[in-house]
Amino acid sequence: MNYIVFDLEWNQCPDGKKAENALLPFEIIEIGAVKLNESRDFVDSFHVLIRPAVYKHLHYQTMKVIGLKEKDLKKGRDFPSAADEFLKWCGPDPVFCTWGTLDLTELQRNLSFYHMLDRLPGPLMYEDVQKLFAICFETRSVRRSLSYAAEFLKLPDAGRFHMASADADYTAGVFREIPDEIAKKNYSVDCFQNPKSRSEEIRIRFDTYEKFISCEFETREDVMSDAHVTAVRCFVCHKNVKRVVKYFADGSGRNHLAAGLCPEHGYVKSKVRVREAADGRFYAIRTTKMISEEELQKLRARQLMLRVKKQSRRK
Repeated sequence: MNYIVFDLEWNQCPDGKKAENALLPFEIIEIGAVKLNESRDFVDSFHVLIRPAVYKHLHYQTMKVIGLKEKDLKKGRDFPSAADEFLKWCGPDPVFCTWGTLDLTELQRNLSFYHMLDRLPGPLMYEDVQKLFAICFETRSVRRSLSYAAEFLKLPDAGRFHMASADADYTAGVFREIPDEIAKKNYSVDCFQNPKSRSEEIRIRFDTYEKFISCEFETREDVMSDAHVTAVRCFVCHKNVKRVVKYFADGSGRNHLAAGLCPEHGYVKSKVRVREAADGRFYAIRTTKMISEEELQKLRARQLMLRVKKQSRRK
């Protein structure tokens, strides 16, 4: 088993969102990667520039950030051959490591565009090094930039940030500072290739919460009307519990919250986030954790505040 720490740079439509290809909003133009063995020792590195085929001119923001010019990319490889070489270089059963959640999703989206997604079957388990850094050195909910983490850990200079090879080196450097037990207990799941049927649904138990990823539904409303999705389960004994706060939209437009009471283990909070899949259907990610009575009261107060706001808007 090897860890593949990789970073992507991508371009977008220079003529604005209305002119973009909906199947490929971000086109990969550079891949940089570092291969580490199970002990996280350096094994090898990988780098390739990719000649764009969809957005042949660079967006001005892309040029500003990555430091590459169009003449550099004209010397690059086509995406199918570059991706094929990269996946072969990764070897069998790689554990991908990225800074944040975007790179692995966009790699799969680009593979899908070129009908190569079967080369990387999912859903994919991976290490989100940005999240792991937060767990180790900040608080779980904080997300820092790669440059912040590199400076915080006093990593050696690997080059200019927002260059794929340099960012892969920095991310590998941060990953080496994460204790093994934290990395193994706090892996992430990428859902670009989300479950399609009940039998493929995912349930993962972490130290402090449980994550459930549902199969697909036709509409958002179908998701939230499914009893399997909206069940509230005790994190400790896994039994369905009686709800003491019914599901309500949290005001962000993304999440639905509820709470229940387990007679044996106490209060539990359930959060359901409905997401749109790549095929236009919808699925849910539900997280469940135990909460205190004080946290329950805060949840009830939030529900009441949102209800009052909604009523005031109707008047």
